[in-house]
Amino acid sequence: MAAVGRTRPEGASTGRGWALAGPALAWTTAFFLAPMVFVLAYSLFRRVGGELVASLSFENYRRAFTEAAFRTALVNSLEVSVITVIASVLVAYPVAYLLAYRMPRRWGQVLLALAVLPFWTSYVVRSYSWLLVLAKEGVVNRTLMALGLVAEPITIANTRAATVIGFVHFFTMLMALTIYASLVQIPESYRKAARDLGASGWRTLVHVTLPLSLPGVVVGAFLTFVLAIGDYITPQILGGAQELLLPQAIMLQVQRSGDFPMAAALSAVLLLVIGLAYLASARRFGLGAR
Repeated sequence: MAAVGRTRPEGASTGRGWALAGPALAWTTAFFLAPMVFVLAYSLFRRVGGELVASLSFENYRRAFTEAAFRTALVNSLEVSVITVIASVLVAYPVAYLLAYRMPRRWGQVLLALAVLPFWTSYVVRSYSWLLVLAKEGVVNRTLMALGLVAEPITIANTRAATVIGFVHFFTMLMALTIYASLVQIPESYRKAARDLGASGWRTLVHVTLPLSLPGVVVGAFLTFVLAIGDYITPQILGGAQELLLPQAIMLQVQRSGDFPMAAALSAVLLLVIGLAYLASARRFGLGAR
C-alpha cells in the first residue's frame, strides 16, 4: 500500500534543527563561552614587575588559595552568602506559603505583582536607601532609642550585618517566587489526604508540603547564593569595605594593582565555587532533570 504522506528525511530535520539553534549557539559562544575561555587562559599568565609574562603557570591559583588576604576574602564571601541564604529561606517560605494557601487568588495575584515592583528600582538606589535607614541617625536607631531599647545609637551601617540585611531584602522576594511556584504545583489532594488521615496542619506542612516544595527552595537558595557571592555593589556600599569579599578582591587587583591575570584567577575560583554549589544542588535533588 502506498504511503499516505511523505516522511521528511532525517538529515533535513537535523539540518533544520541546527539552523534554528544556530543564532542562539552563536550568541552563547560569542558572549559566554569565548569570554570564559579567555579569562581561564589569561589566569595562567603572570604579571612580573609590571610586565605581562605569557608563560603558562598555576602561580596565580597557588596565591589565591595560600595568601591570607585571598583566603580571607573567599571565606568571608562564603559566610555572608550562606547566612543570606538561610535568612532568606526563613523569611521567604512563610511569605510563599501565605500567598499559595492562605490568600484568596485575586489578592494573591495582587501581592505577587507588588512583590515584583522592587525589582524595577535601581539596585544602587536600594543600597543607598538601606545605608540611610541603618545609619547612626537613621530610622532603625531612632526607633530603638524611642522605644528605650538602646541608650545611644548602635553601629549597623558599614558592617557585615548591614550587608546581610541588604542582601536579604533584595533576594527574599526572588526566593519567595521560586518557592511559590513550587507550592502551587503540589496537588491539593495530597494535603487533603494527609488531613483525612488525621494529620494536623503542622504535620501536613512538615511531612507533605515541605518535602514536596524542597526543589523550589533549593532553586531559590542557589539563585540567592549566586547573586550574593558575586555581588560587588552591596558590600561596597553597606559593608563600607570593612571586610574584604571576593568580588572586592577582584576589583582591587584590577583597579589598584593592575594584575589582570590574578583577577582572572580569582574570577575562575568564584566560578568554581558557583559550579560546585550547582552540582551539589543538582545531585541532591535532581534539578538538572526537571
